[in-house]
Amino acid sequence: MNKRILVLLMSSLMLFANGVQAADSPVNSQTGETREQRDARMKWWREARFGLFIHWGLYAVPAGTYEGRQVGGIGEWIMHNAHIPLDRYAKYAESFNPVKFNAEEWVRIAKNAGMKYIVITSKHHDGFAMFKSAASPYNIYDATPFKRDPLKELAAACKKEGIKLGFYYSQAQDWHHAGGAAMGGHWDKAQDGDMTAYLRNIAVPQVKEILSNYGDVAVLWWDTPCNMSKERADLLLPLLKLQPNIIWNNRLGGGYQGDTETPEQFIPATGYPGRDWETCMTMNDTWGFKSYDNNWKPVEGLIRNLSDIASKGGNYLLNVGPTDEGLIPTQSVERLAEVGKWMKVNGESIYATQATPFKRLPWGRCTRKEGLLYLHVFDWPKDGKLVVPGLASTIRKAYLLADSKQHKLAIAQDETGTVITVGDKAPDPVVSVVVLKLKGPLDIRTAPISQATDGSVTLPAKSAAITGSAQLEGPENNENIGFWTSPDSTVAWTGKITKPGKFTVEVTSSCAGTGGSEYTLSAGKAAIKDTVAGTGGWGTYTTRQIGTLTIADAGTVEITIKPSSKVGEGIMNLRTITLKPAP
Repeated sequence: MNKRILVLLMSSLMLFANGVQAADSPVNSQTGETREQRDARMKWWREARFGLFIHWGLYAVPAGTYEGRQVGGIGEWIMHNAHIPLDRYAKYAESFNPVKFNAEEWVRIAKNAGMKYIVITSKHHDGFAMFKSAASPYNIYDATPFKRDPLKELAAACKKEGIKLGFYYSQAQDWHHAGGAAMGGHWDKAQDGDMTAYLRNIAVPQVKEILSNYGDVAVLWWDTPCNMSKERADLLLPLLKLQPNIIWNNRLGGGYQGDTETPEQFIPATGYPGRDWETCMTMNDTWGFKSYDNNWKPVEGLIRNLSDIASKGGNYLLNVGPTDEGLIPTQSVERLAEVGKWMKVNGESIYATQATPFKRLPWGRCTRKEGLLYLHVFDWPKDGKLVVPGLASTIRKAYLLADSKQHKLAIAQDETGTVITVGDKAPDPVVSVVVLKLKGPLDIRTAPISQATDGSVTLPAKSAAITGSAQLEGPENNENIGFWTSPDSTVAWTGKITKPGKFTVEVTSSCAGTGGSEYTLSAGKAAIKDTVAGTGGWGTYTTRQIGTLTIADAGTVEITIKPSSKVGEGIMNLRTITLKPAP
């Protein structure tokens, strides 16, 4: 797995260049597929919500240590990070004999965790194929004493248990085969060669093998698309016809958006509206096995990540890194078992759900199905009263998902929302789920942002209505509006003014370079024109006054930022707007 920020940037740029229009059009311009055909192909994946990523390869032998020293970085990158010569790294194959590998046990671990699909590394950046390949003898069957094809065994086990199987394949980065190391650095003369020739001689025939020899392949997970021109990507793209129902991600390169966005090690603040997406994440700090990486995420965090991701319409691809013996680390197995216990009770609130209709909930997350809301409560109310702000829908019934008898919970509603009497004890200490059965349409009313007691009005990024390509991003309670790459994107808030008058306007924002984009901030009939200032970087925020405006009347007012020009990569990253009573 490439940890470099470049991959994330490329993914984002491809989204802006291609994604939204193609996803929303009746016929996809890249594939010729209609929206109905795409929806049918993506149906199982959208319902699954939870999958297992497996990073397993020759790197499990050194397990993070080379020549007696621990090598920094993630386990599967040890060859690159230690600049291990090709012939020296290849010798690890002589001792790679994972006789404790049991495909059926791996699949049972995933199934018992509530996972619906598995994606395993068929070949990572080290160039070592984890399947029998006629294209190169550098594979687990021909180069090791193991003499078995684990992908074939895994395919059989998945079919038996009803689990979908997908393959990761590093198409654009291969440190072993000549010409394949164009992107990932170059430290050995044996890596010299032409990348296009590498693609023709190694990548194309190997991808053909994994798409031809293992039955139904549900997912093809490309990686690190740097140096993949359209001409190079077009060498691989036709192979997808071997598996007409396959789902593939946005990391092929060549401008192809694929089917899914792939945020890595983070959960996007608002998901990717209009796009299918999947957060892949480790349980500790590495993807491939490192013997000394014991920084394990708590079970609580894994379950809450699953709730968070599902609430934003995404899938959670959670990773394990098996050992060179073929064992999934005990710490991973234990955590997956605990997640599985939670899923046995609460899986209904994850599988086949859609994203939350709420902009923000103070106590947790929400998923939904037709006529149902699932309230994922992280912070159980101490007084036993769960407040759902803005929910005005008629509710037929409320009950705890953990309550098999579905005893009704008391409900009260007023102009501010809905209050559910849930009791003072949470059914689950991590995430408890309250189910609301609705009668009639969903009705959520967003309350305007009120003035504080000092007369100020603070407009945070997370409360803005965003149009166009701009997105909410960043950690919870510290979000910003970013990816603001077009003047066509606007942001707006509704404020409730009880003390009208003259206000000083402060903007907290960042902008790489010198800035220079222009925009208008308006509040009712009043407006201020401003030019974005450079702050030295996208992550460097400053607060500055941009002028004053007068709001003459009490009541609700729409406060809007509309750009008129863009200079540089983007307009700005916007964190907050603050209106303060002027002296």
